[in-house]
Amino acid sequence: MGAYNSRTGSYRQAYSDESFWLKLRRFAGTAGRELTEKALMLYYAARRPETPTWARATIYGALGYFIAPLDAIVDITPGIGYTDDLGVLAVAFLTVARYVDADVRAQAARRVDQWFGPKVIPAPDHKGH
Repeated sequence: MGAYNSRTGSYRQAYSDESFWLKLRRFAGTAGRELTEKALMLYYAARRPETPTWARATIYGALGYFIAPLDAIVDITPGIGYTDDLGVLAVAFLTVARYVDADVRAQAARRVDQWFGPKVIPAPDHKGH
């Protein structure tokens, strides 16, 4: 956890609720469903009273990285712009996973479904695949 925090510590200062929602509203379609859902789960987990300070710091560092205009791979780079953001969010998610409960997942899923439509799981083909 220490290495992760040292990389994202300065990004914590870039985080604000207003900037987070602005980034999501403007770029969710470009960032994609998976990144948007991870970001929302982290956001809602940070708002839970049971989430400890160290976990909130990890979350806000990762979300700060996501909303920062300049990061390792510029977000507008076609095809790969959000891969670093997804990686940072995934590490943060794994670090604080115990605070991402069913309510947090449901809140994130509802918001993602509003923006992207319900998640469609394809039916298996006739061969059972």
